[in-house]
Amino acid sequence: MSETPQHDQLPLPDYDHIPLGTLPTRITGLTEEQVGQLLAYETSHGNRLPVTQVLEQRIDALRNGAEPSGPVVPDTPEVSQGRGGSPVSPETAGPNVVPPFHGTPANPSQPEN
Repeated sequence: MSETPQHDQLPLPDYDHIPLGTLPTRITGLTEEQVGQLLAYETSHGNRLPVTQVLEQRIDALRNGAEPSGPVVPDTPEVSQGRGGSPVSPETAGPNVVPPFHGTPANPSQPEN
């Protein structure tokens, strides 16, 4: 590929935020050309060796007969724009736990004698 794609032209729109550990599974649905676009973008921007190795290994696999498998996952949970915070509500919260008391009532930071 002679021209480096721009970020908005990448086959994975959230490419810059994909954790390295999930990259191999995220690119399984891409064609050799699409992985090549990611590789061109990576080498001209971050050029992170572990990332380029993953992309090069996938290109080699595709050239040796591997087929794109499954749909490309649109978002990673790490960077999704959904609601943040915990799904815990008052109905699902556990019991209130009071930590054990240490020290004396007059000076809680001092141990009892």
